[in-house]
Amino acid sequence: MKLLNTYDDEDEAEAATSKLVGEKRLASERDATVVIYNLFGIPSWGNFHRLGMYNLGELKDLLGRRTSWQPADLARHAEILSTLQIVAKNYSIEVPSHWL
Repeated sequence: MKLLNTYDDEDEAEAATSKLVGEKRLASERDATVVIYNLFGIPSWGNFHRLGMYNLGELKDLLGRRTSWQPADLARHAEILSTLQIVAKNYSIEVPSHWL
């Protein structure tokens, strides 16, 4: 398990926890007068998508209409993939080849 996300709101953190598949844990910590909630879980593209992270929903839409991409779509795809390659390296997971 690795740290997937951090939340300021307990309800939002608990809602995110319920979306994850696999092993998960929500831990709170106090920093001065602020409580933050750390969400730990299995780093997978499915879990990141369920959490609405890294523009994976937008990528799914882009790939669904790949045959009719305009230059702006191509640029946005490159931006998203650039971020995903960093995420993949940080979590030791691979970007699926069909996303490239």
